[in-house]
Amino acid sequence: MKSNLKIIIVSLTCSFLSVLFYSIFLNNSTVKEENNSLAYNNDYFKSFVNTSGYNNNQSSSNFGSPDLTFAAKKSINAVVHVKNTSIVKENDSWALQFFYGDDSRKRVATGSGVIISPDGYIITNHHVIDNSSEVIVTTNDNKEYEAVIVGSDEVTDVAVLKINSNEKFEYLLFGDSENSEIGQWVLAVGNPYNLNSTVTAGIISSKSRDLNEYDQINQSFIQTDAAVNIGNSGGALVNINGELIGINTAIQSMTGGFVGYSFAIPSNIVRKIFEDILEYGDVQKGLLGVRGVALKSSYSKQLNLTDTEGFYIDIIEPGFGADLAGLIKGDIIKEIDGIKINKFSDLSGYLSTKRPGDKVNVTYSRENQLKRTTVTLQKANN
Repeated sequence: MKSNLKIIIVSLTCSFLSVLFYSIFLNNSTVKEENNSLAYNNDYFKSFVNTSGYNNNQSSSNFGSPDLTFAAKKSINAVVHVKNTSIVKENDSWALQFFYGDDSRKRVATGSGVIISPDGYIITNHHVIDNSSEVIVTTNDNKEYEAVIVGSDEVTDVAVLKINSNEKFEYLLFGDSENSEIGQWVLAVGNPYNLNSTVTAGIISSKSRDLNEYDQINQSFIQTDAAVNIGNSGGALVNINGELIGINTAIQSMTGGFVGYSFAIPSNIVRKIFEDILEYGDVQKGLLGVRGVALKSSYSKQLNLTDTEGFYIDIIEPGFGADLAGLIKGDIIKEIDGIKINKFSDLSGYLSTKRPGDKVNVTYSRENQLKRTTVTLQKANN
């Protein structure tokens, strides 16, 4: 009897100890697993937040759109209202003028302009001041000044004005439009519908945009979704630092009003034209000396090419830089000075920032092998 009782007591004791040790082991294991899980989640969360560009000390109010007030304050006083008065003749015929008299009348057009120097040089669009007999600019403090047209280029739609005054003006510095990127925030500053000093915001939607690739006109616009309307022409497109990266020029619309697409001439092109007009009196165009087509799938199939990107050279102008550098028909230009060439506006836009005598490094494909050469740009034969 006593023997059986001892066996029972020993068995119960062992069972109790087994349960106790198992419980302790299980609890310790669970705590470790939970702690490991928390550590992993914290590390992951920290990594996620840092990757998105914010730190853990920022409040939720800082998330979202950037603060654009600095750029607005910096640019708003450098953008002017431009009023162009021109004389329009209804009857050009001398016979009609003889019988009915001179029926000339004044026509007033308005737009915007950007002061780019303290002594009052202004950039605007050619179409804003075309055929003008008088140009009046109004600054943000409602002061009016007469301006003279220093020079203008109809092809690029850029004009240079100068305020007749000895005053010092607030002005914008040129930014590097080549360094701007799709998705970056920008401000459009101008005078739509005579609503002076209007600021709108958006992002860069595309670069090197050609509105009509078949019209033989070199275009290479910055496309944005910042609201631009009639009267914004010649106004500023600025980055968040308040630097001028473009001149607002056009919208694409079936109604004449803004529908989400606006286009600006890149500042690198504008600056070069401004400097050319001041130094030479006209625009100096550096030519590569090639003709061809920007590749895409359909053209590549017709030409039996595997490449679907780049500029295909169909004609080499004899004696021009490309010819002298050894480029031939069938070569495909891939890059110029490290700028990737996917479409014709990539090529024409970059060359619009260059002058005759400038050298450019050309990367091209010949028989599926990449080659490089240096081309000296030349002036067009008049």
